[in-house]
Amino acid sequence: MEPQKDKTPLGEAVLSQVAELLRRHRLVEGLVSRQEMPRHGLVEGLIHKLHLVELQKTLDTLHPADIAYVLEALPLDERLIVWDLVKAEHGGAVLLEVSDAVRETLIAHMEKDELVAATENLDTDEIADLAPDLPSAVMEDVFRSLSAEEREQLRSAMSYPEGTVGALMDFDMISIRDDITIEVVLRYLRRLDEMPDHTDQLFVVDRAGALKGLLPVNRLLVTGPDTVVTAVMEGEPTRFRPADQAQDVAQAFERYDLVSAAVVDTSDRLIGRVTVNTVMDYIREETDSDMLSAGGLREDEDLFASVWKSVRNRWAWLAINLVTAFVASRVIGLFENSISKLVALAALMPIIAGISGNSGNQTITMIVRALALGQITATNARKLFAKEIGVSVLNGLIWGGVVGLFAFFIYHSWQLGLVMTGAMVLALLLAAVMGVAIPLAMQKLGRDPALGASVMITAITDSGGFFIFLGLATVFLV
Repeated sequence: MEPQKDKTPLGEAVLSQVAELLRRHRLVEGLVSRQEMPRHGLVEGLIHKLHLVELQKTLDTLHPADIAYVLEALPLDERLIVWDLVKAEHGGAVLLEVSDAVRETLIAHMEKDELVAATENLDTDEIADLAPDLPSAVMEDVFRSLSAEEREQLRSAMSYPEGTVGALMDFDMISIRDDITIEVVLRYLRRLDEMPDHTDQLFVVDRAGALKGLLPVNRLLVTGPDTVVTAVMEGEPTRFRPADQAQDVAQAFERYDLVSAAVVDTSDRLIGRVTVNTVMDYIREETDSDMLSAGGLREDEDLFASVWKSVRNRWAWLAINLVTAFVASRVIGLFENSISKLVALAALMPIIAGISGNSGNQTITMIVRALALGQITATNARKLFAKEIGVSVLNGLIWGGVVGLFAFFIYHSWQLGLVMTGAMVLALLLAAVMGVAIPLAMQKLGRDPALGASVMITAITDSGGFFIFLGLATVFLV
């Protein structure tokens, strides 16, 4: 699979260049269409082709990842103009790079034979990535175009659930026997047209195909030709099973600075490998998913999706937020009498809710990150909870003191200042408790810990902060 799309200034420069070509294309077409001249249709057609040829030349020089970046940033009508100019041999690679939502719009615009042609230059693991989005008739033709070995590899890749090592692995790798010499290995490599991407090591297997070790390419180059592979290979290599979680692989690649790693079956037979580019793709997708989930979005959304589709994607958590807003308003309503007697409460209560909401979001971000890295266990969860309680108490005393002094200087009431300080401490305690409890509870229920986390913590801290502050004020001031 190609590396993730580049969103560096280079990508932005490419987007600006394509957007300018499209702008000029629309401008000239608009001018020509309003002119009355002989052979008007022919002139308009020539102008149209002139600008599209220039645009196609630009696209032909781009990496598939850059083309994907451009497509995602264009409105649907311009996106389809650009997509029609992408060469067939690059189509599959571009489809792999774009987001799921944009891929859906591109596939819907393609004919069956175009979709089959787009997959011809892809590896079986890459075809498996596209398979859920392709029509069944297209997949049938794709299967018929593959060799028996490739069909078996494709069935294997499609059989593993998303988020597992099996769904990430590819079959394009180099394995060598453990009882041959370095000279034999070099002769074998010279017969290859090219080495697979990210080949930093060769996988050493025995006669039965069981993984025995690794032979780094740099060691291969500096070892005598008569040396047997077993004498220079690295034993006990990092290996994974197809059913292992992709998150565990991502952590291992980061921890051990891996470029590739073996995937073996229950008999330790080598069946595939995982490479760093695939792991980076997975990390990027998970990061994007967590960001969307934290904001209450149900799925990846095309930037230029229809209004109705965007509304459907966003309505659920907005509805929940509306309910919680009604709850917060009713909490305030319970203390209408207190607020009417002491108007300062209305001006001060947003401070408590705002600070506690920010504190809760900080806590929940730390906990979600720790869960993603596998750092929270049954043994350390209690200590983590106690630590967050301590942080919230100290922050509450410090910032509660600040807002208490603020209230005293503005309203000349030391009692109001004390209430503000006490309310701040209690509100931050509530934020800490919920910031730890919400993601842990979500994980316990088998849900994404980040799903709607910021929405929920804001709702709870708003209602809770209002209740705490107004309740204390009612007891001690009114």
